[in-house]
Amino acid sequence: MRPLDLKFVQSATDHRGLPELDAEIAIVGRSNVGKSTLINMLANRKRLAHTSKTPGRTQLLNLFVLDEDPPRRGVMDLPGYGYAAGASKRAQASWQQMIESYLLERESLVVVVVLVDGLVGPTALDTNMLNWLRASSLSHVVVATKHDKVKASKRQKRKKELAEGCGLEPNDVLWVSASSGLNIDTLRRRVLEWLSPNA
Repeated sequence: MRPLDLKFVQSATDHRGLPELDAEIAIVGRSNVGKSTLINMLANRKRLAHTSKTPGRTQLLNLFVLDEDPPRRGVMDLPGYGYAAGASKRAQASWQQMIESYLLERESLVVVVVLVDGLVGPTALDTNMLNWLRASSLSHVVVATKHDKVKASKRQKRKKELAEGCGLEPNDVLWVSASSGLNIDTLRRRVLEWLSPNA
């Protein structure tokens, strides 16, 4: 499948300062889970979304749109929850408020994609996010990253444990790998389905 023709539009601290779209998905996850890397894989571009080995570098709402005229569909890269190098507790609290405001108020949001580190499994931060999304009646899916880093002999057990930790069945979780490209095409297809007005 062809890569998604994504382009960066704008960063903001408040979703109300972003252009209105017909539909968009949001990618959330703890710091350093690979949100920006995944966006780059969907677009097959190495530097579309900035990546860093230092947790917490994404500190704004970063909006990408499909290259249409006019732009109507988009992908939102949200700040990671959890540890952020060099950030005060006050700053991290403001990011949490920014994220919650976006998730609850952004009218064009159709699906929240929750990334969970496949090597680590769901942390308390991940389960808190999932519980919050469910309590808020927000449509969401779980995508497990770093499939290639889980030893082949342990993958089936890890898939079962990760799904259980998220309150899901194993088939409900899509596993991907930025290194091998596993299921990236599948995720691209699903993103376009979510963003389709007829979906």
